[in-house]
Order: sequence, then structure tokens, then C-alpha cells
Amino acid sequence: QGTLLDIDHGTYPYVTSSNTIAGGACTGAGVSPKKIDKIVGIVKAYTTRVGSGPFPTEIKDSLAEEIRQKGGEYGATTGRPRRCGWLDLVSLKHAVRVNGFTGLVVTKLDILDGIETLKVCVGYKYDGKVIEDFPKELEILENCEPIYEELSGWKESTAGIKDYERLPKNAKKYLQFIEDSLKVKIQIISTGQKRDETIIKEPIL
Repeated sequence: QGTLLDIDHGTYPYVTSSNTIAGGACTGAGVSPKKIDKIVGIVKAYTTRVGSGPFPTEIKDSLAEEIRQKGGEYGATTGRPRRCGWLDLVSLKHAVRVNGFTGLVVTKLDILDGIETLKVCVGYKYDGKVIEDFPKELEILENCEPIYEELSGWKESTAGIKDYERLPKNAKKYLQFIEDSLKVKIQIISTGQKRDETIIKEPIL
């Protein structure tokens, strides 16, 4: 979501007024790019968006409200309800490319507990053609249909788990699917709101 708000690389005009991608750290903080050797992307286990704008994987039934309530998905400043949807690997691959992520942090895994079937967007369909790269034209993005891969969910609670091996088998498969698709290692997983409700899968050194 942060990448798609970038004034240059986001879904203009539905963007903010600055560069929110990793490169913005150099201009904003006055740090040379040569001083940065690790870039960790933080992404929810599903997708959210505040306000209008294209959102191919938006969920439009009661499940969206369930996720919103469970995940506290309301704008931090405005309090506006966030739109909720399935994980979108097309937009995530775009984020990986423009930021150059060396690792990932996946948050709010516990919010997906109890959902029988999880959908993950692996491509878009537009005008009868399959698109695997994030489209640059807003008109195309607004008219894309998501292509989903379905994964089995898990009934067990992941809330507060701090050891990766204690995660349900299907939760680990879900995370592995993300890793394999993006070709970026997941280093940290959040399983709750508290600071210590965190799995350190691979230390960020």
C-alpha cells in the first residue's frame, strides 16, 4: 500500500505528495544510497486500502467486514474504514522491484485464522489477456480482473505464537507461497498487536 501511494511509482492520482518508496529515505534523511545495504518490506497477510482508487482484489461481501473488525482496519488519522481484500502478488512484485526488498515482514497473520479458503492474486486479466506485471496505466488497472490461486486456510489460532514451527501447517504453506512467488525471504511474522507477539524467522543482521 505504501508503494502504491508513491507520487512517482504509485497509482496516480490516488497517491500522496511524496516518495514513499525506499529511495525516499535517501532524499528525506540525507543518507547516501551507498550507506543502505538492507531494505525490509512490511506487508499485511492480506491487502487494505483507504479511500478511493483501483483495488482489484477487494472483497465485497461480509468477509470484508469480518476482516475489518478483527484487524482494526480503520484509518489511523481519519478513522475511515479501510477497504479489505485478498493478498495481491502482482502489486507486491511491483513493490519488490521498485524498492529492492532484501527481506519481508508479514503482519496480521492471525487475522486470517478460521477462513476456510484463502485467495491470492497471481495475475490480472484485462481485455481477454493475462497481465503478470503491474500495469502503468490507471485505466487498465481499474478494469483488471484478479486471477486467483486458492490455498487451504487453517482453523487453529496463530494469535501470539512466537515460534515458527508452532504455526499451523497451512499457515506455513501460505507464507511459503508468498516467499516462492516474490523470491524474497520472509524474516519476521507478526501474530498479534503486542510487541512480543512476533516470530523472528530469520534475523535481520
